[in-house]
Amino acid sequence: MFLKVLFSVLCCLFFTPPPLSKLISSSSTDHHLYADDTQLFISFSPHSLPDAPNHLRNTVTQISAWMTANLLCLNPSKTEFLIIGLREQLNKLAYPPDLCPTDLASPAPYSSPVRNLGIIIDKNLTFSDHITQLSRTCYMHIRDLRRLCPILDYKTACTIATSIVHSKLDYCNSIFYNIDSSQIKRLQTVQNALARAVTKTPKHHHITPVLKSLHWLKVPQRIHYKIVSLTYNALQTSKPSYIRQLFTIQPPGSTRSSSYLSLSRPPVSSSLKFCNRSLIYAAPTLWNGLPKDLRQFAHPPISPLNSTSPPLALSSSAFHSRLKTELFKISYPDSTPGPPHDHHHHRLPPWHHTVSSS
Repeated sequence: MFLKVLFSVLCCLFFTPPPLSKLISSSSTDHHLYADDTQLFISFSPHSLPDAPNHLRNTVTQISAWMTANLLCLNPSKTEFLIIGLREQLNKLAYPPDLCPTDLASPAPYSSPVRNLGIIIDKNLTFSDHITQLSRTCYMHIRDLRRLCPILDYKTACTIATSIVHSKLDYCNSIFYNIDSSQIKRLQTVQNALARAVTKTPKHHHITPVLKSLHWLKVPQRIHYKIVSLTYNALQTSKPSYIRQLFTIQPPGSTRSSSYLSLSRPPVSSSLKFCNRSLIYAAPTLWNGLPKDLRQFAHPPISPLNSTSPPLALSSSAFHSRLKTELFKISYPDSTPGPPHDHHHHRLPPWHHTVSSS
């Protein structure tokens, strides 16, 4: 189970992350720092309540004191606490009323869902609320696009669809890996509606040939594309460090496999599918399933675990082009591969990440 606290700083003009990060680290609490938002999180077993929340409460109290001493202030209206776990586990918990000081928390000390970096997170990580809000926003833009399509040429309509709607569907979509299939279908329905709007296809026509003609990966493959792209960028650049440290390059075990980079799968601590959605499990599974020519070492590895140079032979553009071709085959198994370069699908920059990486 995880307990997360999200809070904002009211004044960040003279705010420098290192002192605050050092303070949080000294309390043995994991954290992420953003421009004016901070995320604290700890994991605990159900029988550790209320010890785990009390530990986090003490950390928040220390942060509040540090900010006061530095002429800063926590934003109480944006301070939210969320306990994440399985429904069966959460139903057994008796929440202590004094989780945090009343001057630091919002009126409801435990909130679900909460918003973090534009993602709506619920206590069971179903992301149903987020997909509902995302669908509502996308359909609004699709309706606007339909009104404009009579005066737009095909290329312009595709560009608008990609930049306004697809960008929203792709934002942090790695968190949707292995979620309930009904939620994936909701996202696919949005993409289908977008394709119909761009191509002016009637509702009763089969949508797969339309998506194929647009050279759009379907939603499941777009999710896989994002995770593999993050993995490639982290391996090649070692950045961001908190993602790179999740991956362990597997030592070559034979002459045949010594030319290809594989990732070691972490020992599975739980048989629950809930755990296997994390990036630490998803990345090795998807990466090791790629064709070997995408995972080829740049040079025969002597000690790949300690290599400081980019380990992979393919450049970023070549890798992502071939990756899309492979995923296109999965999206449309009875079709020929898509073109090697497609301006309707953009590569994920290495600094885009998701809250599911922890």
